Amino acid sequence: MKLLGVLIGVSAAGALAASISDVTKFSSFAQSLGLSTADTRTLAAQYAKAGDPVAILNIACLTAQGVLGTQNVDTSPLNQTTVDANWSESCVAEPHCIIQPEEAQDVSTAVKVINFFQVKFAVRSGGHSPNPGWSSVGSQGILLDLSRLNSVSLSANGQIASVGPGLRWGEVDKALDAEKAVVIGGRLPTVGVGGLILGGGYHHMSNRFGLAADNVKNFEVVLANGTIVNANAKLNNDLFWALKGGGPNYGIVSRYDLNTVPVYEIWGKMMIYAPDQAGAVLDAFTEWQLNGASDVKSTVALDISLTSIVIGLVYSEPADNPSAFASFYDLEPLATPVPAMNTTFVVIDQLLGSAFPVSRGRHDYRGCSTRIDANLTRDVYNYWLEKAQAAHQTIGVNQTFSLQYVGENLIQKGIENGGNALNIRSGPQQWWTTIVDWENEADDEAARSVSIETTKYWQKLAKERGLDVSFTYMNDASRDQNPLASYGATNVKKLKATAKKYDPTQMLQELQSNGFLLSKV
Repeated sequence: MKLLGVLIGVSAAGALAASISDVTKFSSFAQSLGLSTADTRTLAAQYAKAGDPVAILNIACLTAQGVLGTQNVDTSPLNQTTVDANWSESCVAEPHCIIQPEEAQDVSTAVKVINFFQVKFAVRSGGHSPNPGWSSVGSQGILLDLSRLNSVSLSANGQIASVGPGLRWGEVDKALDAEKAVVIGGRLPTVGVGGLILGGGYHHMSNRFGLAADNVKNFEVVLANGTIVNANAKLNNDLFWALKGGGPNYGIVSRYDLNTVPVYEIWGKMMIYAPDQAGAVLDAFTEWQLNGASDVKSTVALDISLTSIVIGLVYSEPADNPSAFASFYDLEPLATPVPAMNTTFVVIDQLLGSAFPVSRGRHDYRGCSTRIDANLTRDVYNYWLEKAQAAHQTIGVNQTFSLQYVGENLIQKGIENGGNALNIRSGPQQWWTTIVDWENEADDEAARSVSIETTKYWQKLAKERGLDVSFTYMNDASRDQNPLASYGATNVKKLKATAKKYDPTQMLQELQSNGFLLSKV
């Protein structure tokens, strides 16, 4: 096909040109991808003179464009809507070009191009990570945007949903709702499929069915050499295990085959409390964790901001004020925007989408895990509140304080379905997280300091009181945290061996823009 776009300038005077052998290798490689003879000849001539990284990167982008088409490879000037799709403005970067695959073979082609030219790249599913470089790359690299891998299909028996990594969870739930099918995915409808599963994936029903990663039947994966494989309990079981929370270290997943669960209609309720009720709400949450949560059908979402407290109760079958939530029934809320009702997850998505709208700005989050203790939780909350209020008054930053219950059944489900790569410690625990929102780049350090200091305080008190868990949940981890290291030496060794087996040249470790990479552990 005819190449579009203008070739960027080639090497500066005196730069070393590619050898005849290199040009021959390029020509052979380009034609193996299906590039036309004419386009191969044109780019080979440019490759022969290319002596700087920009020229090489440009040829990489044009090679991908020649094979996949201008509709799938965007070169300068780039579509700014695509460039700006990341949730946090701190993550927005303009790549040299954007590849948007429509099928696994397109991903394979993109990976082969990246590998041949040895250029930097980033992979973006939903772009919800607030960590710079995790799902974006600047002008020195290629963005592999998976948003067009967006199909959803249900098996004839209704037990397996095949889902593309470019979807958001609200889209998945809506597509499956027509068949009254439900999968374990994300709680917020705007979060992307790919990143959530590869980090674990906590859902409303995780304490009943496990994390999202524990409900994957099969991963379709494009390896670092471009080979497309399936990973499940029977095929490539070691890769299957590693993908369940091991992050971006093994390949690019082009399809997730997810087990559906025997749930459709559920019970739910949402309440809002005043900030001065925080102590009572936290005590009620602790009481639920210690007693009510033994009913694995129950879950409580707790989100405390500087202006309000939101509590969401979900019971994974139709009910009438389930006794598991008894600790909350005596608390008088300011408002009950969602009264008790039997409903579905599609409705829950709509409610959460309205309650937690996507907002522009700079964002961060952070994770920490401890055993469950009312005094510990209150002490850390009071510490966080004082610092969060002061930061808000100084630079206008908003922050939240949220807790997620992790029970023994959640952990066991991971062990049963391919193993617990995350090495979640045995016994009930709570995972704390915070979302930090601010506007100005100049305030980055000050905005993030509250969550950093609060995490240190959590860990200090937990260790002093024998309540430490020493685990960091990847999907809540900030850029300077190291969740993979918290999986323990044995699991890290196994994860590294698996990464080396499926990516022997360590292309994913060396060429990815950033991320929770094993090379950092």
